Amino acid sequence: MKLKFLTIAAVMTAAALTAGAAGAQQTLKVGSTPTGSPFTFLDAKTNTIQGVMVDIIDAVGKDAGFTPKIEAMPFSSLISSLTTKRIDIISAAMFATAERKKVISFSNPVYSYGEGLVVPKTDDKAYKSFADMKGMTVGVEVGTAFVKPVQDSGMFKEVKLYDTTTDLMADINAGRIQAGFLDFPIAAYAIGQGKFPKLKMDRAYKPVVVNGVAIATRKDDTALLASINPSLAKLQANGTIPAILKKWGLD
Repeated sequence: MKLKFLTIAAVMTAAALTAGAAGAQQTLKVGSTPTGSPFTFLDAKTNTIQGVMVDIIDAVGKDAGFTPKIEAMPFSSLISSLTTKRIDIISAAMFATAERKKVISFSNPVYSYGEGLVVPKTDDKAYKSFADMKGMTVGVEVGTAFVKPVQDSGMFKEVKLYDTTTDLMADINAGRIQAGFLDFPIAAYAIGQGKFPKLKMDRAYKPVVVNGVAIATRKDDTALLASINPSLAKLQANGTIPAILKKWGLD
């Protein structure tokens, strides 16, 4: 009888330990940017990063079994923070470009778009390509996939680099530069919110760089990426990701 009770107790203890292990979720640091509405931005009311990519990584974490901890940082420092292990994941408005794939790994794309051209409302010319802007002074955000093609085109009088989308748009708004190349959804969202009343999107412009936004991991973190991709596929199929995109006006 004593042996029977000991056996039952051992089984119950093992079951409790297994349940505890299953219930415990690993917390992973997720690098994101506070200046990329609607993908990622700082919510002044809660002082937290919110947006499309936050909602998506939260949903992925819930499905894949980890808890995301959002870490705010400049866009230009995301990759270096990932490779030096200050963070474990990047979930921001980052294109999965060929150059970046040499350094880090990307999930399947979450959303695809190209660069947008922002100009003053008083500018009535339809700029379809770089050639239409020859001799102009323009701006582009540091760390984006748009910097190199704009600089390499040789079409512009000057290409000014900006640390944030807000600074770039503020300079166009103030007339310090003539136009700016930005992530189309981010710029369109800011203008739609009335933050820059003197600006508009040039709808005639045809983007040079079109790519997909994706979640990023370190090259050697293959197990993590292998858990993220099936979750993304599941969340796409069950309508979670389409609902998130619609919530933020990207449907």
